[in-house]
Order: sequence, then structure tokens, then C-alpha cells
Amino acid sequence: MAKNTVFQTFFRALIVLFTWVSVAAAQSQPSLIPSPPQIAASSYVLMDAASGHIIVQGNSDERLPPASLTKMMTAYIVERELSEDRIAMSDEVPISVHAWRTGGSRMFVKEGSNVTVENLLHGMIIQSGNDASVALAEYVAGSEGAFADIMNQQAQILGMKNTHFMNATGLPHEEHYSTAHDLALLARAIINDYPDNYPIYSQKYFTYNDIRQPNRNSLLWRDPSVDGLKTGHTDAAGYCLVASAKRDDMRLIGVVMGTNSERARAQEVQKLLSYGFRYYETHSLFKAGQPLKDATVWGGQKESVQVGLANDAIVTIPRGTKDSLESVMDIDSVIKAPVKAGQELGQVRVTLNGQEVVKRPVVALEAVDEGGFFKRIWDAIKLFFVQLFS
Repeated sequence: MAKNTVFQTFFRALIVLFTWVSVAAAQSQPSLIPSPPQIAASSYVLMDAASGHIIVQGNSDERLPPASLTKMMTAYIVERELSEDRIAMSDEVPISVHAWRTGGSRMFVKEGSNVTVENLLHGMIIQSGNDASVALAEYVAGSEGAFADIMNQQAQILGMKNTHFMNATGLPHEEHYSTAHDLALLARAIINDYPDNYPIYSQKYFTYNDIRQPNRNSLLWRDPSVDGLKTGHTDAAGYCLVASAKRDDMRLIGVVMGTNSERARAQEVQKLLSYGFRYYETHSLFKAGQPLKDATVWGGQKESVQVGLANDAIVTIPRGTKDSLESVMDIDSVIKAPVKAGQELGQVRVTLNGQEVVKRPVVALEAVDEGGFFKRIWDAIKLFFVQLFS
């Protein structure tokens, strides 16, 4: 009987041990991520809107004609003008002969009439109206050529290194080009910089002059998580699409250029979005202005200064790998007063399985003025001995 009891206890212990080892082994298994989908497009990219991390790309820096994706920059500049109160949604914009005669897709404004900025912005984004684009360009800059100069300046500010605009519409020109990567950067700026205007991109229809036209982004009907941005098509550009979708706390931007049909551009972007949402996740690690540490200050009115990040630290990583993230903060060994708010004092690095995924400067979150004469002398003496014996 005693032998049976010992055997049963030993057997149960083996079962517990085996279960524990199995669970531990399962938990230690790396995330299994398949290769990205094959995308039938000349160029494409999938970007996380929060972190800017590129999840998938193919020929993403190849310069190609952007067609009506150009209108995203036209809209961005108009939105900037609105935010800085240089123009208003209610402003009446005179429609010139040049705007009225511009070919391609149209909002059907009438030459000699006045149309509000709000209507023109809707007509440009939803109906892809070339006439609306030119009217807005002329209103902001005086002429479409002058507006193109502003577009190129803004492109440089946004880091769009392989982009050059010749007009506000995207009508063909040999010196008018962009890339999938640059257009993703622009879409990210539209989403993050002017969120109040972003809902325009999700509207399925717009009616002007008794003409109702649909948004050409068919994903707005097919995928409820998609809420923007813009389509484009010319013979030279093929069928292009920049789309953004949000699921839970993650927003992605998919760009395809040079597909062979309206259906194809929607399908290929859908592939990118589905892959990103299925296999990746976004995490906010540190908030801007969040105190991370008190660093010693020598010769100051205060003994220490709070340090943190000037911008949020956000990562895009494979699903299930968050617990493998490791962070290291390196602060300057000697910080002397005066210290200015925002002054860089070190850096924080975040790695995933040994690979760096985030690197951000650590800054002073407050100012520390110099201390009095005797405080500075005393701290100098202390610092001398600290460095001598360190």
C-alpha cells in the first residue's frame, strides 16, 4: 500500500513537471510570422501611422507618377492654412477660367462663380475634382505654379525626399513624381497633424451643383475599419491608392502604385492591411513629458533635474513579443547648471531580442539655474573627489 502511495505521488509529480515544462516551452516559442504577401503593384509600402515603422515595402523609393494622390498634398497645405487662420472654411473662392477648364475628374464648378473653401475641399478629396484643386491652389498662392512651389517646400519639411510637384492636381508631367514611401509619410502627416479634417476622407458621397459623386476608394464600402485616404489614376501612373485603417489602438497606412485596375488597387492594399493587423501590434512605451528619472545636477539651485522624452516613444513589433522588449537609459555622467528645459542629456534605447527598435534623446523636463557662488564652489569640490575615486 505504501509502495503504491509513493508511486502515485511520484507519478503525479512527473505529470506536474511535464506540464510545467510544456507550458514554459510553449511560452518561450518565438512568434511565427509568415513572409509578407505578394503585391501586384509597381511600388508599395505598409506603415504604422503612430510609430512611422515600415512593416512591408517593395520598390518604395521608386519615383513614379502619383496621379490624383497629389491632391493629398494640396489638401494638407489647405488644412495648414485653415489651422493657422489664414483662410476659413466659409471663405468664398472665385472660380477662374483656368480652374473651370482643367480637364480630368471634376467637381463641376462654374467659371465666374464663388464656392466656399469647405465645398472645394470636399469636392477635391471625395470627388477628386481637378477644378476644385486648381481653385484652392489659386486662392492660397495666387497661381497654381506658385502653389506648386509651396507643395515642394512642404514635401521637404515632411521628409519626402523623392517627390517633386508641378501642379496641384496630379495631371501628367515628366517632372511630377513621388514614391510610395513619401506618400505614406504625407498620409501620416494628414492623419496626425489635422485630425479634425480627417473625417472628410471617409465620406462615401458628396453632392455639388446637384451632381452626386461617390468616393473612388472602394475599401470604404468593403472594410469598416478603412476611413481614408485617396485614389489616383492616369495611363502613366496606373491605378493607385493610399488607404488607412484603424483597428483597436492600431492604425496602418497602405500605399500601392501602378496596379492594373480599380479592383486590383483595392485588393492589394487590403492584403497589406490584413497582414499588418494580423501579425503586428503597436505599443506606446513612454509618453512625451513623462518623468523617467531624476538626474543629479552640479552647481545648480536644485540638486537634480527631471528627465524624459520630448516625443512619445512608440514601437511596432510582432504580436506577442512585448515581454521581450528591453530598455536602457544612458544619462550624461556629469550635468552642470545651468540646464535648459529641453536640453539633451542622454538617450534611451529599446531593443527586441538584441535588435534596436527605438532610440530617442532624453531631455531635461525643467530648467535648473546656476546656484550661488558658494554652492558652485562646494559642488565643484565634491565633483572633483567623486571623479577622483570613481
